[in-house]
Amino acid sequence: MSYFVYIMTGAGTVAAGFVIFILLRKYITALADKRIASYQSDLIIKHYDEVQNIYSQMRGWRHDYHNHIQAMKAFLTAGNTDEHLEYLGKLDADLTSVDTVIKTGNVMVDAILNSKLSLASSKKIKIITKVAVPQKLKVSEIDLCVIIGNLLDNAIEACMKLPDKNNRFIRVFFGTHKSMLYIGVFNTAGDEIKKIGKTYISTKELPFHGLGLMRIDRIAAKYGGFVNRQNEKGVFATEIMLPL
Repeated sequence: MSYFVYIMTGAGTVAAGFVIFILLRKYITALADKRIASYQSDLIIKHYDEVQNIYSQMRGWRHDYHNHIQAMKAFLTAGNTDEHLEYLGKLDADLTSVDTVIKTGNVMVDAILNSKLSLASSKKIKIITKVAVPQKLKVSEIDLCVIIGNLLDNAIEACMKLPDKNNRFIRVFFGTHKSMLYIGVFNTAGDEIKKIGKTYISTKELPFHGLGLMRIDRIAAKYGGFVNRQNEKGVFATEIMLPL
């Protein structure tokens, strides 16, 4: 075998191996995407039912508002100050629990947001939100919830890696700007954020390495939107713009 033939044969082997690697990665990615999509769809349905129940409870509370007023008037008329104060305390607790629920008017978005942020709060992560979602959206509710779910999963994961619990926070902003839906998620992050060139990659193990980020990018591209990621001074930011 000549040197030239040997080189070509070796190159062919390397090329074939590279093609196999690419095909295998695509297969693993497609399989993982399918499993993640199925899992997230099940979660969305579950949380949708939970938020519908919350809405039902809120409607019930408004319906009973008149009865609450009558009860407090009765306590005051009878001079039962202690019982009146106790009753007020219970009502205040109920109202506080209702007010902590994010209510955008979009049930699917409310479902995933409240679920993820409730999880973050249970982990002692400080939450700051300012959310307004238009009634009419070009992006499907399922795609929007996939974006939100992945963003908040990544934010929670990043926060939990910080040793100082007092420094953990997540800020979530939704709004509109020039006929675009703006989504911004900002969270504290450590030094483990990795990049290849200008592209951020996940710290998760294979085969789920970076799949969440890929799904976000694909959905944004699907609607002609764009994604901007930045990491400065211990804060990781993801900003997404989607056409309305």
